[in-house]
Amino acid sequence: MTDETSSRPPGALPRARTRAAGPAVAALCGLAAAAAAVGAGEAAAAFTRPQASPVVAIGSAAIDLAPTAVKAWAVQRFGTGDKAVLLGGIYTVMGLAAAALGVLAVRRRGAAAALFAAFGGLGAWAALARPQAVPTDLLPSAAAAGGAVAVLWWLTGRPCLLPDPVRPGGPGRRRVLAAGATIGAAAALGTAGRVLSDRRGDVSAARAAVRLPPPLRPAPPLPRAVGATVPGLPPFITPTADFYRVDTALTLPRIDPRAWSLRLHGLVDRPLLIGFDDLLALGLEELDHTLSCVSNEVGGPYAGTTRWLGASLPALLRRAGVRSGAEQLVGRSQDGMTIGTPVETLLDGRRALLAVAMNGEALPVEHGFPCRTVVPGLYGYTSATKWLVDLEVTTFAARDPYWVRRGWDRTGEVRTASRIDVPAPFARVPPGDVTVAGTAWATHRGIAAVEVRVDGGPWRQAELAADAGPDLWRQWTHTWTGAAPGTHRLEARATDGTGAVQPETRTPPYPSGATGWHSVVVTVT
Repeated sequence: MTDETSSRPPGALPRARTRAAGPAVAALCGLAAAAAAVGAGEAAAAFTRPQASPVVAIGSAAIDLAPTAVKAWAVQRFGTGDKAVLLGGIYTVMGLAAAALGVLAVRRRGAAAALFAAFGGLGAWAALARPQAVPTDLLPSAAAAGGAVAVLWWLTGRPCLLPDPVRPGGPGRRRVLAAGATIGAAAALGTAGRVLSDRRGDVSAARAAVRLPPPLRPAPPLPRAVGATVPGLPPFITPTADFYRVDTALTLPRIDPRAWSLRLHGLVDRPLLIGFDDLLALGLEELDHTLSCVSNEVGGPYAGTTRWLGASLPALLRRAGVRSGAEQLVGRSQDGMTIGTPVETLLDGRRALLAVAMNGEALPVEHGFPCRTVVPGLYGYTSATKWLVDLEVTTFAARDPYWVRRGWDRTGEVRTASRIDVPAPFARVPPGDVTVAGTAWATHRGIAAVEVRVDGGPWRQAELAADAGPDLWRQWTHTWTGAAPGTHRLEARATDGTGAVQPETRTPPYPSGATGWHSVVVTVT
């Protein structure tokens, strides 16, 4: 009797390895087909619109269709990296499905090709379902489906996928090499398409060319003692690069201000259409303002203060003549996002802006260039339309904006918040006197007091930095005297300008903003 090894021709693969290699090679062929789909889709999107890329379109549809609780969890868990996680998840699922379809193609090539084509159909549906879709948005998905089916048909054709047991360099190995080369070529094609999209949509030169006129109504100088000088405490004015960004845009709208216009219509006597130069000519004013996100948990990071520059939104509404019965102003961004602001709030005397700059420079693209709305006292989801192109004066019954349709509160009034920034959670501090510092805000009501307590003891008044106005946060400090060794819990609460004390009861951000006292646990060593 001879064993399998002695009877196998020189250089041949064992039968067990042959059986294992077949599905692996088939799965690799499926991955190559998926790579071709992505590459072809990105390349085609470079000549249509970046938003029409199949992966981006499907990701945008997933954001819109996801339950509110899932959206809130994603922001809380992944923060501003939620979009990268979503895209990574889409690519992972696509890869696993493609590998399975590659295996299926060994026996039922037509069925596998049909399922790849269905992916293209899903991308086309998602692209055409976007609010600002155009017919050509289906072309990237069609290219993706065509590329995937062609590559799958080519790689899984005759002869059989199983490696040749006699010739290690036979059909199986050739397919591995062909699949690998296809993946590499598809990656290069997709990268080139993405680069071309970025270059074609690049507005950095147009942004750099914007010349901001001096404000007709400059902001008053900030008080000299507006910021507490404590290591670890954020600066009073948030650097633009550090300003938080929470939105649903997987691809940033890129708008050339020379082609931009803003339409104001609806329940107004005189509809308006203005260009960017018209906006600058209206006369600009500065506004120091703390903006915060409704997704912020108690003590969360999604708040920042900047000096905005823009035209008066209330003045523009009065120029248009708001009709009786108007209840909300719905802003629409270029990507179709809608945000509703109560008209009563806009016309109550607060200084809302059509902002074109922050911290002395034209708005960055990620923060809404060339124009966005800013309304003090409201969370961003009811006040901050980025990439603004349309304003409609309407009623609450006639239109539910994006977030209201998903169950969020219609008014979006900012809750009173206080945050302990120093010491950091779980920090180790020396015994004796310990500096506790933080930030508090209740925009458009202001902060009147902040209190701190240790281990549930009596509340102690914190020292407030200078008050720069009700639309801005206030920094505060407190000296914890006689800190003894051990683990301790610090808590803070604020009182707003109306005398209302921040409530203790913890509630989640949904549907109208988080409430509760922020606390940190530290160890005195």
